[in-house]
Amino acid sequence: MYTMNRRRFILKSLGASLALPSLPSLLANAVGGNSTVQAAKGAGAGARRFVAVGNLLGYQVKHFFPETTGSAYEQTTLLKPLWDVRKHLTVFRGLDHGIKGGHFAVHSFLSGVLNSEAQNRPLGNVSIDQFIADKIGHQTRFPSLTVGSEGGIHGGCQLAWTKSGVRVPPITGPAELFDRLFVGDSPERQGRRNQENRLQASILDTVLGEANSLARRVNREDKDKLDEYFTSIRDVEQRLELRQRWASLPKPKPPFDRPENKNKVQDLPMLYELMALALQTDATRIATLEIGGDFLPQDLGIDKSYHGLSHHGNDEAAIKHLITLESYQIEQFGKFLTRLSKMDDGERSLLDSTSVLFGSGIGDANSHKNSDLPIVLAGGGYRHGEFKKIAAAGPNKVPLCNLFVDLAQRMGVETESFGNSNGRSV
Repeated sequence: MYTMNRRRFILKSLGASLALPSLPSLLANAVGGNSTVQAAKGAGAGARRFVAVGNLLGYQVKHFFPETTGSAYEQTTLLKPLWDVRKHLTVFRGLDHGIKGGHFAVHSFLSGVLNSEAQNRPLGNVSIDQFIADKIGHQTRFPSLTVGSEGGIHGGCQLAWTKSGVRVPPITGPAELFDRLFVGDSPERQGRRNQENRLQASILDTVLGEANSLARRVNREDKDKLDEYFTSIRDVEQRLELRQRWASLPKPKPPFDRPENKNKVQDLPMLYELMALALQTDATRIATLEIGGDFLPQDLGIDKSYHGLSHHGNDEAAIKHLITLESYQIEQFGKFLTRLSKMDDGERSLLDSTSVLFGSGIGDANSHKNSDLPIVLAGGGYRHGEFKKIAAAGPNKVPLCNLFVDLAQRMGVETESFGNSNGRSV
């Protein structure tokens, strides 16, 4: 009889914690296995890309959605900044996740799953960006980039989540994003990185070797548990292999000097520009941007609280302020689309290669509704130029996650479901 020794290997710089699951069929002290991760070469020009932009407090849907469906939809106040690029985008109404929770459900925007309901789901509350990154992120230096804010009413960016339920901490300003994209490590830092890589590779070899031995002595039920454990190990191994592969390759030269962090209002155009450059240089193919707690009305000359304004109670002055804030955000998004459309990516534009999702996890902050979300999809090779109104209730209701399934498949990820999807048709 062996005594169970549940070793815990913590690889801090990789953000991973590997603990052997409890195996009732065998009280043993082994951990491990053997796995080889095949390095996929980046495709570069013409590769599929995905960007998601989310707003923490939603948009004024009465001033966002048109009345007329199809290609002849009318210009609304909040769609005006997108009018010159409307042939590159589709506006959706009626898509959501069928959940409730107000401000504290906006984290579900890219997952379709509330944190509180994620525990017993195979993929937890993983967001679509991280779901895609898990499958193809090893093809680039950065599997994904998450840009957003810390602080605010939620305590930080809530857009991106791993399958283990961990919030992905955001890059908070253009200076940090610039450094990530263009500034290499010092020789001293490279030396420490190489030493860390060797140590972590040694730990993984031990873990995998012991687990393979253990796997031969467990029953079928515990083998399933071990398979999940092996998956976690392979995830860590893949991240380590990725870091080793890119450590010796120089980053591209920056096209301009390092920007300064100012405030989120003034920083927003630069964040979009740096995201465009990240896609163009193939530093990553997956990026998210959350406009959240540090987007301050005062920086647009409005001496009010953004959160307070969102609970406008139909006050005309408050709504006018919100439209000013939201129009600015949508204007910068429109400029981002224009920028992508003018960047060459092989035989097409970068916008043609990039599916760009824009919206919010809240449909009406004033009444705390998480239904009827404002959704725009741009680029990505889709047929665009329409306003589509989807059945918002009843047997014909289409989940927003259906769109996510289609986005994942276009990115080369083989999946038939995601979140609460019931297909891929929207």
